[in-house]
Amino acid sequence: MTTEIKNHNGAVWVLAEQKNASLQAVSLQLTGKARLLADQLEVPMEVVLFGDNLEASAKTLIAAGADTVYLAESAELAGYQPVIYADIFVNLARTKQPDIVLMGSTCMGRELAPILAARLETGLTAHCINLVLGENNILNQQIPAYGGLISILCPARKPQMSTVAGGVFPTPELNQSRSGTIKRLEVNIAQDPRVRVVEIVKEERYEQSLDAAEFIVAGGAGTGDLEGWNTLKELSRVLNAGLGCTRPVVDEGWAELETMIGQSGKMVSPKFYLGAGLSGELQHMVGIKGAQLMIAINNDPKSPVFEQVDYGVVEDCSTFIPLLLEKLKESGLRHTSS
Repeated sequence: MTTEIKNHNGAVWVLAEQKNASLQAVSLQLTGKARLLADQLEVPMEVVLFGDNLEASAKTLIAAGADTVYLAESAELAGYQPVIYADIFVNLARTKQPDIVLMGSTCMGRELAPILAARLETGLTAHCINLVLGENNILNQQIPAYGGLISILCPARKPQMSTVAGGVFPTPELNQSRSGTIKRLEVNIAQDPRVRVVEIVKEERYEQSLDAAEFIVAGGAGTGDLEGWNTLKELSRVLNAGLGCTRPVVDEGWAELETMIGQSGKMVSPKFYLGAGLSGELQHMVGIKGAQLMIAINNDPKSPVFEQVDYGVVEDCSTFIPLLLEKLKESGLRHTSS
């Protein structure tokens, strides 16, 4: 038997994320969107933040639109701790009773959000690409499906919870003159938590971060094989571009899941996008937001991708990409990575 939380105060919350005391871009983007929703609802916009030495980050969130930042600081919280984070957040949510909670669709968010929803006995919509207020101010949580968008509503339970990928919403301009409140939370760390961070090992990689890349090269199954994929990777390095992919590339083992762009992957907002050997299916293209220039390479002149880009090259990737790479190197463009 579940017990619905009643008498919600209407506040819109964001559970922000930090790494190494640096706010993640998606948290600022969600703060900007939450500010717009809160203004429409005429309610407070509040952020919950876990970590250590984060007062500067809390002030940045206020500048981005937060009225209140609930700050839980402790050396034990510097790294992501799912059990501890969940205990603190759930206790706070049961006390303050927000109407809406937004989180990034990150590694942390994809694990933590369903834990929080289950403990708060409410619904959760994952991988949203838009959030709008509908009838009776119920949040329409929009996700791509069946070749279009569908809205998921949670009118009977609160808070309404959504995860959103980075790049879906713009990063708000910071207003350093905004006033807000930082409320420090009492932190009680269990002596023997079920999950404990023993060591953090950082993977060394050359590729540009897709989250911040202004130029993205993305490849699909049409790159042919691992050799073809590695040629495309070399092109991305020469162009100093982020390297993304579609699901078949991940399934083949040529690239990591974190480089997948689309409905189940990352949302990106590059100035320039080059798609090679991909068909232009919605599952991938929905992940590209606001690109100023888009070019596609595909050997099928009837490929749907040509209907979604500014320029198209009808050619086999195994022929065109090596030639393009050769010409770029002849022009003097060469990456210096070891």
